[in-house]
Amino acid sequence: MLTLAVRPIGALLFGRMAEKYGRRPILMLNILFFTVFELLSAWSPTFMAFLIFRVMYGVAMGGIWGVASSLAMETIPDRSRGLMSGIFQAGYPCGYLFASVIFGLFYSMVGWRGMFLIGALPVVLLPYIWFKVPESPVWLAARARKENTALLPVLRKQWKLCLYLVLVMAFFNFFSHGTQDLYPTFLKMQHGFDPHLISIIAIFYNIAAMLGGIFYGTLSERIGRKKDDRRLSCAS
Repeated sequence: MLTLAVRPIGALLFGRMAEKYGRRPILMLNILFFTVFELLSAWSPTFMAFLIFRVMYGVAMGGIWGVASSLAMETIPDRSRGLMSGIFQAGYPCGYLFASVIFGLFYSMVGWRGMFLIGALPVVLLPYIWFKVPESPVWLAARARKENTALLPVLRKQWKLCLYLVLVMAFFNFFSHGTQDLYPTFLKMQHGFDPHLISIIAIFYNIAAMLGGIFYGTLSERIGRKKDDRRLSCAS
């Protein structure tokens, strides 16, 4: 929970940096930053050191989603943005699914420190991003026009939309993390399930989450984004 609590700090910090320096280099910085603190978490000598490293990791993770989604959505053609946003969103439960499989297979052998070491593997993506991923064309065009990217004028002009998005995301994150993060602990403490069985259960509900992301992304191409959001809210 401490890691989640500081993510807004990272979102603001790295989001502003992405506006100034570009999406791609800040995304790479994000990955490097959270990899360092993931490794340090694995090698924590004390519980207090572990908490400090997790706080710093949370700051880095707070920047990943906004910067990565901006780079992706600003690069994808408009006609495919709904579907691709669903696929992009499906990456979250896909990662959770992969983590569940890794946990079920290796936790008993490597323990919690080994799981953190495995969690640092995304650093291998850095060379690919550097050589293969182009910078956002939207950001490049804005820089060429020398547009003002100051935060306060945007908030004053679009404060209703910003407030709406903050509330929507707060609701969905409350619903998401309040279930998926606590559910494995509930299964272990209340029902006495072993790690292998908990992993199998997590695999199934994350497969469903992946299918849901792709389905609603595709649906938004047909009925529009607002109607899709309303139907998803009602379903939740």
